Amino acid sequence: MLSDAAVLTGRTDQHIESINERHGMHKAALPAFLKLQQKAKLDGFDLSLVSSFRSFDRQLAIWNRKYTGEATVLDINEKPVNLKILGELDKIQAIMLFSALPGASRHHWGTDIDVYAPSLIPQGQSLQLEAWEYQEGGPMHPLSIWLDENAKSCGFFHPYDCYRGGVSEEPWHLSFAPVASEFQAALSKELIEEAIETATIEGKDAIIANLSHLYSTFITNVGAFTNE
Repeated sequence: MLSDAAVLTGRTDQHIESINERHGMHKAALPAFLKLQQKAKLDGFDLSLVSSFRSFDRQLAIWNRKYTGEATVLDINEKPVNLKILGELDKIQAIMLFSALPGASRHHWGTDIDVYAPSLIPQGQSLQLEAWEYQEGGPMHPLSIWLDENAKSCGFFHPYDCYRGGVSEEPWHLSFAPVASEFQAALSKELIEEAIETATIEGKDAIIANLSHLYSTFITNVGAFTNE
């Protein structure tokens, strides 16, 4: 199993099998996703990918755009945050509610995916990837119910099944437990710090100064796969 620093922090794609020009997954996770996708199809759901493997550089671009205000940052109620009134640590934590630090994203591993069903989107609307869409009354709620009943059979679970004081609830986010659990155990604070130190990242000094807190609050503070 590949679990070296470059794989863990998204600085290589050697562990990724391409699906198409937009998506790729860990070589061990892709067959499980295709199995889950086929099960969904039999039950009438067109299970599709919003996000899959994401490199360090791609996560870095997302981070820097949010930190500088070029991209919107949402609060726990999915309302825009005024970053200009926040101190550096508060700004970092506001971003990490929905966006991981470069080097610390589970999407780097190729084990984690964001999913939806295109056919459930009402005509004339587009997916916002917000929790209400997957909750009761939202267009993706039938898919959420199906995933709750079927994802585990293919080895997937929701690492962000609820808000624990770190990352917000993300009902669209699935993780392939057999590989992700090993990677999560191997991703240390030191490896993340090494990746950040060499990057041109906004808020670098504050990130490094508070990395122990950020690591325990946002990176390791996740749900776990169970067979129950």
